[in-house]
Amino acid sequence: MKIPMKRCAFLSMDSLKDFFAYDTMLFEPLKAKGWLAEEVSWRKTDVDWNSYDVVVIRTTWDYQDDVEAFKACLQRIEASTAQLQNSLNIVQWNISKNYLRDLQNQGINIVPTLWFDSFLLSELQAGFKHFDTPEIVLKPLISANADHTYRLTPEKLSAQADQLKAVFAEREFMLQPFLTGIVEEGEYSLFYFAGHYSHSILKEPESGDFRVQEEHGGQLKSIQPCEQMLTTARHCLAALPEDVLYARVDLVRHKSEFAVIEIELIEPSLYFNMDEGSPQRFVDAFVEML
Repeated sequence: MKIPMKRCAFLSMDSLKDFFAYDTMLFEPLKAKGWLAEEVSWRKTDVDWNSYDVVVIRTTWDYQDDVEAFKACLQRIEASTAQLQNSLNIVQWNISKNYLRDLQNQGINIVPTLWFDSFLLSELQAGFKHFDTPEIVLKPLISANADHTYRLTPEKLSAQADQLKAVFAEREFMLQPFLTGIVEEGEYSLFYFAGHYSHSILKEPESGDFRVQEEHGGQLKSIQPCEQMLTTARHCLAALPEDVLYARVDLVRHKSEFAVIEIELIEPSLYFNMDEGSPQRFVDAFVEML
């Protein structure tokens, strides 16, 4: 008797034509394990989530434009018979960069950060002295793909004050020193599937930019992480509220150590194109965890 295939939805955007996405590389190895996978937009309101065994949040790279609608979609999935990965609980913990405070309180080295819930120019200007830096970075607590992220000198901050005040009028945000390691060396990403290490890459920004995403001209390189990177990443995973199907730990070198930029648990690109064994490792972790 033939065993029926299980169904898996990869939660996505309406269109990925302007993005680099690699999740379809999982479809064949999943099929070999008895799973039929397809991409489904999180914005569709007529989906019967009960028809899927599992829903995996993947390329929802516009969720920051309508966070409440996104959460409502995830709540409908959680209320269905489908299993949501990563879980709604972990999404709620990870969706605001306030989670970095939790990591810091557990002794994990994060990029030095000041936190704000309102825009006051004098407080931002004081950030240069606070961090002893000629440049600062301003970013929302809820964002994706470097949206509304600004690299500022004192002169640029003054010149763009009105624009920034409008952008952050109803957004909580964070202030950090601009770390030259981002442009001099790049940003490192370590990938874990069901707690198991998979692969690592170095993301280097395009000349004249500081954003490392491919959509902004960033270049990718496969690397072997050093023990300090691996130790930092392990500490991050141990600090999470629960186990997760996938995690991406982003690091930057700062004062001879590695500082955590982010732990991506909602919709990180997992760069399956950068390691030929990574799609199978993800599928094996998927089957193991479920």
